[in-house]
Amino acid sequence: MLTQHRPVSISYLSTNLNLLAQLTTIATIYQRQENTFHLVLKNVDFHGVERNRGNNQASNNPSTHHKNLIWLEISPYRVIMTQQHQSQLNYRHFWEKGVYGVSRYWLNTKEEKFNNHKIYLRNYTRNLTMIGGKIPESLRIDYELWTNNLNLGHYILHLEIN
Repeated sequence: MLTQHRPVSISYLSTNLNLLAQLTTIATIYQRQENTFHLVLKNVDFHGVERNRGNNQASNNPSTHHKNLIWLEISPYRVIMTQQHQSQLNYRHFWEKGVYGVSRYWLNTKEEKFNNHKIYLRNYTRNLTMIGGKIPESLRIDYELWTNNLNLGHYILHLEIN
């Protein structure tokens, strides 16, 4: 199994809303099977990333009070992205080209009344492109977010792995 630490640049933008976030950090890449990888980002401080501006960089050593884990399960056909945070918003997205996937959001809190409440949205993956040889070099996910019949926007998630 191939394991590497690589710099990763992440861009997240909306084509119809005023949203653009970019950051650069270090990721650990695990090869699970041929063309299947896990990419792990630890302690990424998204609070330090300013939205609506380009060329923002997150620190590689963020403060410990923002401990989170972002885990991407990547293949040329589907991507599952999960963020687990000790005390804030958590989410899991499932993307597969031409498929309505599920985006799920929930809070990790000590208050029992919030622990079982989750929000489920649908996402329609317009395009999913993975480029690379032995390891992925680029991943681009182009999707729409939906709740019932209401479109909540068109988004693009782009990762460059150096």
